[in-house]
Amino acid sequence: MILMNYETDKKLRVSSLRKQIAACLPDTSQDCAFQEAFARQPASAIAFAIGKLEGKTGSHLLWVQEERAIKQQGRPFIHGLPPSLRHSIIHVTAASAKDALWAMEEGLRCPSLKGVIGEITGDPAALDFTASRRLAVACERHGVPAFLIRFNGTPNLSGARERWRVRSAPSYQNHWNSKAAGTAVLSAQLFRSRSVAPGAWDFSYDGTANRLDLVPDAGNGALDENTAAAG
Repeated sequence: MILMNYETDKKLRVSSLRKQIAACLPDTSQDCAFQEAFARQPASAIAFAIGKLEGKTGSHLLWVQEERAIKQQGRPFIHGLPPSLRHSIIHVTAASAKDALWAMEEGLRCPSLKGVIGEITGDPAALDFTASRRLAVACERHGVPAFLIRFNGTPNLSGARERWRVRSAPSYQNHWNSKAAGTAVLSAQLFRSRSVAPGAWDFSYDGTANRLDLVPDAGNGALDENTAAAG
C-alpha cells in the first residue's frame, strides 16, 4: 500500500491499514492502552477503532455491545470487516453498561486477545472514573489494548489514556458525477492524551489505488473551554 501525507508530500510504503494510520498519527501512548472514541455515527468510530487494532498480534478480537447500542446501531457485519478479522471475532451482548464494562475488563485479562472493543450508549452511571481507571490499568497490566466507543456520550472525567472525537466528514468530489458522493472521509480529533499534544486528522481510503490519504486538520489550535474542562 502507498500512503500519501499531503503535509510533507512523502510516499511511504506500508503493509496494513493500521500501519498507515500509525505512520501519520503522532506517537501517542503505549500500544496497550485504554482509549475512548466519542461519535454520533457508529460506522466512523468503529472503522477508526478497527483501523488501530487490526494489525495487533493475537488470535481473536473481543467485541462487547450493550443491548441499547445493538438496538440503535446494529450488530457487527462480518463481511464488512478486514479479512484478518472476519473469523476471529468473539461477540458478547451485555444487558447493561455495567455488564459490558465487566465483560471488557474480564477480556483484558486474556493476553492472547489482540484487543477489546466496547460499545456503550449515552452516559450510564456505571461508567464513572473508577470504572474507566480499572480498564486502563487492566490494559497496561495484561498487555491488551481496548477501545470504548461511546455513542452520544459526554466526555466527562475518565481514566482513558487517549480520548478521540470521530465523525464522518464531507466526502470528496466524485470525478465522474458531480452530483454523486465521492470518496468517503473520516475525521478524528485527539482532544486528550497523556503523551502528545491534541490534534485532528482526516482519513480517506482509496480502494482502487490501494492508498490511504491523511490530511492534518488546519484547526489544531487550543482546545475549547468545554473540552478542556471535561479532560
